[in-house]
Amino acid sequence: MLRLKSFRIGLSAMAAALSMGVTLAQAQDAPRPGFHAGTVISDFGPVAMVEGHEPLPADATFSVAFDVGEAAKPGAINRTLESAARFINMHAEAGVPREAVRVAVVVHGPASFDLTNAAAYNQKHGGASNANLAAIAALIENGAEIHLCGQSAAGQGITRADLAPGVKMSLSAMTAHALLQQRGYTLNPF
Repeated sequence: MLRLKSFRIGLSAMAAALSMGVTLAQAQDAPRPGFHAGTVISDFGPVAMVEGHEPLPADATFSVAFDVGEAAKPGAINRTLESAARFINMHAEAGVPREAVRVAVVVHGPASFDLTNAAAYNQKHGGASNANLAAIAALIENGAEIHLCGQSAAGQGITRADLAPGVKMSLSAMTAHALLQQRGYTLNPF
């Protein structure tokens, strides 16, 4: 029942956007109501102001690893890459110094092709463009590490040459997470 209600709400929002002359692509790209572009990575990871949230300690530091196993639909951005950008943006907006926020993304399984360059992605997805490339570049430019599971890559025929610029090939996702934990990273449960 909840799914049907969400579907109807989504259809209503699309219909409203279309009636205002907004294309479906623009409606999908627009931040959700109450969200705005972040100050660090403005094209990805929109954030919301949260009034009355618990104060963050002045000396707070964050070293967080995101685990990605689910692929985005062809031509769409991976939700977890978007979440990693949001993590950076929301903490910057909350006053945490940029150098106190470290983010790593570990990708494996079906999501592996989300980290490939335009040619490899296009070949895998029948001509679709890789919407993840700009997010990958923005995350790396802002200090994030992005690791691909070498075991998943081998299983899917992805070579080092197929990867987007800056993506690291790890021995495995398990290895990448273990090494990140040794460096003080915690696993984001979402």
